[in-house]
Order: sequence, then structure tokens, then C-alpha cells
Amino acid sequence: MKRSMINRTIREAMAFFAERNFRLPPFAFYRKDDWEKHLDGAEEIFDLELGWDVTGFGKGDFERFGLTLFTLRNGKAGSAKYPKPYAEKIMMVRENQITLRHFHWHKREDIIVRGGGNLIVELFRADPERSAEAGGPFEITVNGMRRQMESGDRLVLTPGESVCLEPVHAHRFYAEPGSGTAMVGEVSAVNDDANDNCFLDDAVRFDPILEDEEPEFLLAADCRRLYGGRSHA
Repeated sequence: MKRSMINRTIREAMAFFAERNFRLPPFAFYRKDDWEKHLDGAEEIFDLELGWDVTGFGKGDFERFGLTLFTLRNGKAGSAKYPKPYAEKIMMVRENQITLRHFHWHKREDIIVRGGGNLIVELFRADPERSAEAGGPFEITVNGMRRQMESGDRLVLTPGESVCLEPVHAHRFYAEPGSGTAMVGEVSAVNDDANDNCFLDDAVRFDPILEDEEPEFLLAADCRRLYGGRSHA
């Protein structure tokens, strides 16, 4: 993915969230010079990869396959230093821009449409032992109410609606065509992208970046690479 695309997408996400009165924390707007002034005390941000995440899943077609999100808070399983058992994200999901089919071995999550367009969620029953789709019926909770599903069924979530996804629930999602870009929240157990993502579609979680211009706003992965492991106050 080109850095110019990442820069433009983050600017668009900032405007999108502001238009919907969702306020990001101050470090969302830090440029590299700002980070250099705020390293003391920022270790948690770097260690837990809080901040911006823009991915095209290695497909090379960001308009069709991609996701833009900001991790607001996180913990680390089994860590005395970061004992939070929960995480929160806010996402900008565009019409027909697909987040590819995946599940988590450990993470339970609520996906919440906070505003904007409708969210299409395609659901599949996974077999965690085989890292594959199992098929067949399963039960989910939508807006606090139980619902029976078949593998491959889809939900249409309108603003204010939510679905609880268990670790065995593989999911693929995108904003419904004609409804507009969706502002989607995620409240979950701790997020561990390195060890708790299993894609059933061919995908790369973090794209290699072509540095065709300077970073305007750093990704969480940039911050961890540049500043993680430094001694902080």
C-alpha cells in the first residue's frame, strides 16, 4: 500500500469521525514531530498499538478490500503491566469495502453501528481446531436478543444496532451500498492482531508500505517500530 493512500485515508477518517461528533484522543492528531515531544509516559500506546490502522489485506485494491480503524484502548492477556481485559476500536467502513472473512480463537467482540450507513455482516461458523469454516447452524445475539443463523447468512445492522460475535463466529463485513459510509465501533476482549486472527479468505493483516511520500500521521505499527522499546518515564 502506498503511504500517500494511507495519509489521505487518515485525513478522510478524521473528517468522517468529526462530522459524526466522535472525538478521538489528542494523540490521533500527532505528527512525527509531536510524537518526539510526547514520548515520556507514552509506552502503553506503543506497546499495545493504540492508534491508526489502515489495511488493504494485501489485495492491492483498497477501494474494494480494506479497513480504516483507530484502536482507542487495549490490554494484554496475562500481563500484570497492562491488565485491562478489554479493548475498544472505532472504524470507518465504506460502501462495499470488504473486511475479509476471519475469526478469533480467543476474542469475543461486540460490533456496534455508531452512525452513518448500514453494516452488512456475513457470518460463518468456524472450526477453530482446523482453522476452517465448519458450516451448519449456530446462535448469535443481536441487540441483546438470541437469533438462529446458518453459516453464510448475513445481517443488516442499522445505526444503533449491534451483534455479539463469539470466537467461533467467522465474519466478513462492509457498508451496505447506497446507505453511506458506516461508523462502526468494536468493544471486545483484548485485541492481539499478531496471534489471534485467522483469515478464511486469503489475506495479509498488515500491508507492506511503499514510501512514496513522508508519513503525515503515523500508524500504530509505525509508532511501535520507531518508539517501542525505548526507555520512557
